[in-house]
Amino acid sequence: MGLTKQYLRYAPSGTFNVIASADCNSSHVSLNGVSGRYIAVGACEHVVIWDMRLGEKAQVLPGDNVVVSQIAASPSGNHVAVGYVDGNINIYELINNEIVCVFAGHKSAITCLQYDEQGHRLVSGAKDTEVILWDVVAETGKARFSGHKGAITSVLFVNSKNCVISTSKDTFTKFWDIETKHCFKTLGGHQMEIWSAVLLKEERYLVTGSMDQELRVWKLNWTADVKDEEKLARQLEIVKLEENDTIEDSSVLQCHQVGTLVRGGRGRVVGLSTDPGQSVLACHGTDALLELFSFCSDDEAKLRMDKRVKKQRKKLAKLKEAGELETESTDVPELLTLSDEVRRLSSIKLDAKLKSTTLLLGTTGELRVGVTLANNTVELHSLKITEGNQVQCLKQITQPGHQKDPRCVAISSDNLAVISASADSVKLWSRSTQACLRTIPVPCGRPCSICFAPGDRHALVGCADGSLLLIDVGAGKVLEQVPAHTAECSTVGLTPDMRGCYSGGGDKTVKLWQFELIPDPTGESKAKVLSLLHTRTLELEESVCAVKISPNNKFIAVALLDSTVKIFFLDTFKFYLSLYGHKLPVLCLDISYDSNIIATGSADRNVKIWGMDFGDCHKSIFAHNDSVTSLQFVPSTHYFFTASKDGKVKQWDADTYDNIITLN
Repeated sequence: MGLTKQYLRYAPSGTFNVIASADCNSSHVSLNGVSGRYIAVGACEHVVIWDMRLGEKAQVLPGDNVVVSQIAASPSGNHVAVGYVDGNINIYELINNEIVCVFAGHKSAITCLQYDEQGHRLVSGAKDTEVILWDVVAETGKARFSGHKGAITSVLFVNSKNCVISTSKDTFTKFWDIETKHCFKTLGGHQMEIWSAVLLKEERYLVTGSMDQELRVWKLNWTADVKDEEKLARQLEIVKLEENDTIEDSSVLQCHQVGTLVRGGRGRVVGLSTDPGQSVLACHGTDALLELFSFCSDDEAKLRMDKRVKKQRKKLAKLKEAGELETESTDVPELLTLSDEVRRLSSIKLDAKLKSTTLLLGTTGELRVGVTLANNTVELHSLKITEGNQVQCLKQITQPGHQKDPRCVAISSDNLAVISASADSVKLWSRSTQACLRTIPVPCGRPCSICFAPGDRHALVGCADGSLLLIDVGAGKVLEQVPAHTAECSTVGLTPDMRGCYSGGGDKTVKLWQFELIPDPTGESKAKVLSLLHTRTLELEESVCAVKISPNNKFIAVALLDSTVKIFFLDTFKFYLSLYGHKLPVLCLDISYDSNIIATGSADRNVKIWGMDFGDCHKSIFAHNDSVTSLQFVPSTHYFFTASKDGKVKQWDADTYDNIITLN
């Protein structure tokens, strides 16, 4: 038996910087009998319940390695159904944070979930075009409804008639009888995909949203329960063909489009939602506008109709007196219209694109609107629907995560802290608790690189406008903004002796800096503060993509835009070696602890391992399916990690050239 080599195994230990996943909906939940305060959102594979009063995590429902795609809270508030992209559904009990049961019936991602009014049954829809009815009490499936030809976008319970409504991207709305497990009606009023649907006003109105600017409102007219078989046979014969070639079955259900609600937002309908009482409709598209509509009660609708009729009669009477009325009759029919039934509430303009909404209407007429945004934010807004004027933002959760993509990260020397930078801020995290400790706004351009200074009390940030920021991590402020380069500062790092740092930029230069202590320029403190002193500049022929100084403090390696890597002596900047062979620019490089091996990662998806003595290429590895963006050696070993735009992190052995592990 040959010799074997053992490697360390890496496993995920936590996820942070996620406030709410953009691909999952949100839902109001009740904890300890309190409603309107807690919102459940998807956060990668977990479900996080946010306390919108304190801005903290109230509870986390842990998941496996599968991303959450849909959430539904039971009416009792004791359970939460969570759908995943692999087609499974977990039922969590909120009291003890445990999984009660698992439903596995779909083949692809869950797209919609809904409980019935008792919380005993659950209906689910998925991308596999199937609708499944589950019995939560018996923990089993009850019915599978097949008939759609596109992904399911909405599923709705009609509790009073024991049926299920489903909408799909195949442009159809189907009504399913739970007892017979068959489709008894299909609506085909849309020409394009139906993206969402809700029931309103005691399940009397169905609102559907498609690709256009109009929300179609359908009135559901149910006939009385039929008990006589002959009467049923006669009613089944009453089928009439209208001018638009739609067949209407009057025996069970009649659906009439009573009108449309014109949206003010742009793009297709992304989501429709309503409160548990089905009196308020929320609609949002692909922009940052949330539109609210209130479906009035019967008494209020009649008052609005009487007011409208009275106004029209008065107008007709004036026209008759002036002789401008063609007909002599001034009578106006007293018929309820959609404008009498629906009134528009104040719209909510948000700071980023909307991804999902959840509504809760209180007994005092206060409407609480929870929204998740595309920029990793959860907000809670309040609105009095009786007054219908001011919209108040009660809470905005932004601190536990970046609002823009983090582009660079670094770990402190004691492995206790992690620092990350995005276009809006620099954040300091606790590695053990994954909590955000500090947030420092970035005063200049987008950060491109970051590292801790010696002592881990300061951080260096290279920005896209060429600035080099020196940040006091403990105080949470920028100490100094140095105009280091005239183009973007693409890389920044520490020298091996820890006495200074280096920076490389798009202005074809690499600059060396020395740390020094100077009196506080602001005069706020008598203690000296850290500063940077420019010592030397290495001028090159091409823009700098990456820089690394060898651990023996003897060489400096510079990756250039011409796809080569130039190695110079650090003390004199005399040319030493040129490493060429990549077809596209080298984006990252690192040198092993013994200064014998240099590894380079390129946009051509290859990783090359070179010798530092002669510059010969030991091995070229096709490492990833996209550009290699980061490369780092493990201390005191010849193992190194690579990260790529293909979303994978891989570990390699530079001696045997083996792929040790792949982290997805």
